[in-house]
Amino acid sequence: MTRCTTQQLKLAFQAELPAIHTALHEEIARLPQSVQPVARHVLGAGGKRLRPMLTILTARALGGAEVHLHATAVALELLHSATLIHDDILDGATTRRGVPAAHTVFGLVPAILAGDALLAHANAIMARPGIPALTACAAQAILATAAGEIEEIAAMDAPTLSQEAYLEIITGKTAYLIQAACEAGAILAQADAAMVDAARRFGLGLGIAFQLVDDALDYAATQATLGKPQGGDLREGKRTLPLLLFLESLPDDERGALAGRIQRRELCAAELEAIERRVVDGGFARATVEAAQTYVTSALTALSLFPPSPERELLQTIGEYVLKREK
Repeated sequence: MTRCTTQQLKLAFQAELPAIHTALHEEIARLPQSVQPVARHVLGAGGKRLRPMLTILTARALGGAEVHLHATAVALELLHSATLIHDDILDGATTRRGVPAAHTVFGLVPAILAGDALLAHANAIMARPGIPALTACAAQAILATAAGEIEEIAAMDAPTLSQEAYLEIITGKTAYLIQAACEAGAILAQADAAMVDAARRFGLGLGIAFQLVDDALDYAATQATLGKPQGGDLREGKRTLPLLLFLESLPDDERGALAGRIQRRELCAAELEAIERRVVDGGFARATVEAAQTYVTSALTALSLFPPSPERELLQTIGEYVLKREK
């Protein structure tokens, strides 16, 4: 496939963002008055707007019309924002993208209910084009994301966690929503079944790679770059791939004792910092990014089935950029 540069990708995002933000503001204005302040707080904190861009580029790459396009695209952003609200509450996080988490500003119950309202409104948006497969796509993504979060919570109480189980968790909590963004674009374009399947597989591979890199950055990036506290996963007792690889490198007795203390959250700040350094210095964060490469390769193989177009080139560059991102 022909490649476009990272600079061209950046310019494409900049060109599309005004229309995405206009659509977001229009949809926020349709929410009940009581929900709007929470929605503005969460969506106003920024974000990459990756999911809307994936929907837009996929639809255009497959010959889709512009009608309903931006509304459908921002529906995926509303779904994502709702999961962030709930995720921050579950994790006890106090910041998101460098600003106070919604539940710390508006209260626990209002934040939960606002997240529910965003989910409902996103589903209503997806129903507007009158395409049943589009509504099913959104519903399946929400179900899979919720299941992934439940599996992650259950895993925190489990004595051990395999790499296979970890991959199932991140596929649910992150990848299916990115898959849905691509699939929705293909469905809206009324592409044939083969192209919808290719879009779905591209999104799934991209989504898994995205979360793998995110988990690596939690150890390797700075708080200023991340927009949230560094090492949050370890402090919360989450065993992501960098930590799993580190634990596997230890002798059996040390591994068991340390895994138990992480699970019970018994480590002091100095011990947590020491583990973070060992994960990075031992190359386990880097190895996680290398694992993400496999999924990007799979995603790009599916993308190669798309007909040649500038949008396909931009999607390819997004796949490649996922491995290089720093936040």
